[in-house]
Amino acid sequence: MEIVMIGLIGLLVGAGAGYVARQVVAQREATSAEARAKTVIAEAQREAESITREAAVEAKDQVFKLRQEAESDLKARRIEIDKKEDRISQREATLDQRAVSLDRREQTLETKEEDITKAREEINKIADRARGELERVAGMTAQDAKQALIEQIEEEAKRDAMSIVRDIEAAAREEGDKRARKIIAIAMQRVASELTTESTVTTITLPNEDMKGRIIGREGRNIRAFEAATGTNLIIDDTPEAVVLSCFDPIRREMARLTLERLISDGRIQPVRIEEVHEKSQAQIENEIREAGEWAVLETGITDMHPELVRVLGRLKFRTSYGQNVLKHVVEAAHIAGMIAGELGTDAQLAKRCTLLHDIGKAVTHEVEGSHALIGAEIARRLKEAPAVCHAIEAHHGEVEQRTVEAVITQTADAISGARPGARRETLETYVKRLERLEEIAGEFEGVEKVYAMQAGREVRVMVKPHDVDDLRAEVIARDIAKKVEEELQYPGQIRITVIRETRSSAFAK
Repeated sequence: MEIVMIGLIGLLVGAGAGYVARQVVAQREATSAEARAKTVIAEAQREAESITREAAVEAKDQVFKLRQEAESDLKARRIEIDKKEDRISQREATLDQRAVSLDRREQTLETKEEDITKAREEINKIADRARGELERVAGMTAQDAKQALIEQIEEEAKRDAMSIVRDIEAAAREEGDKRARKIIAIAMQRVASELTTESTVTTITLPNEDMKGRIIGREGRNIRAFEAATGTNLIIDDTPEAVVLSCFDPIRREMARLTLERLISDGRIQPVRIEEVHEKSQAQIENEIREAGEWAVLETGITDMHPELVRVLGRLKFRTSYGQNVLKHVVEAAHIAGMIAGELGTDAQLAKRCTLLHDIGKAVTHEVEGSHALIGAEIARRLKEAPAVCHAIEAHHGEVEQRTVEAVITQTADAISGARPGARRETLETYVKRLERLEEIAGEFEGVEKVYAMQAGREVRVMVKPHDVDDLRAEVIARDIAKKVEEELQYPGQIRITVIRETRSSAFAK
């Protein structure tokens, strides 16, 4: 027990001694740390003071450098400003000098303007006095003199223009007469004549209105089959008990007419039946064409002709020109050509043959490109006609220059047959009015003395006063009349205006 107590006491004493020892050691360490902290602080203060001094010195150097740079820049700017002020001063001086110069020029211009105004007023006064003197001497006012001068200038301009036109026409005739006639002939033959005046429709009368429905058929199959077979247009409109066939080809239209009439009379209208009846109609038309051609050659007494030419002639039975049947026209013209040839003492049979065949090209003008005269000549050559006949055919409208008497006779007979009053579709009343109007138009021009409409209105001859109208003025009148006729009248073909100026002198022997 005592040992334990001694041990405990020893333990306590040791613990107390240890504690005291630790406290002493701690105190010593604290004192040492404080001393070191003070040393560090002192060193830090010394370093801070050193850095502060260096920064101050560096800042002073920087401020000094900046101040020097600013002073240098300011100095350079002041120098530049001084230079600019000098330039501005020089410009101001120059502008002042220019302003003074402009003032002087302005004063000079004002003075000159005043002088010009005075001179203009003086010129006007002189012109007024001169005009008054001219009016007194000439006995005309200024307006009358101006009008007379305008008329004189206009007349001179017309004369000069007519002279130039005459020279141009002469050159054109030398260089392009053949081509010009060819172009005009093509335009007249293929565009203006047959297609615009001949009948292109045929009206078929129906027994009743129900027949229209039968012609149309179920869903239109009958009418489609009819148009496909005949090549025509079948027009069914509101016209009571009638339908219309339309086609530019008269032969095809005639076949369609026969076909439709037979179908209507038979009553059986169906696609197969339409084709059968159309074939029969074709055969009938071909027979009529052959008979018509044979009638034409027999009528003119020309029997040695190729069968194909006879057939082509027969096709002309279904062609018209300005309402005139072409087959009757060529037969009539052939008789006229024979009579002309007989009077001239040339070959009447050859002239009749040329004239009978001169329009065969019209039978195929819608199948072959070209004018009917050239087409007809080509057909005649292919069928071994004589060269004289081919030449007369191709030359009857001027596409080719006429080289034989027969060619001239053919053209003359063609013109006579077509120009005969009543031959073409024109009533007598309209014909007479057109002739009267032609003479009225020509008589309206100054200097015209007499007017005569000739050759069934195809030529107008104008007699002018020779003392009032010179040669150039006569050409101007001819052109003006032609232009006015073109503007006011409608007529087939062309009208020739001939102005005649002649001087006659007579004396009596006593």
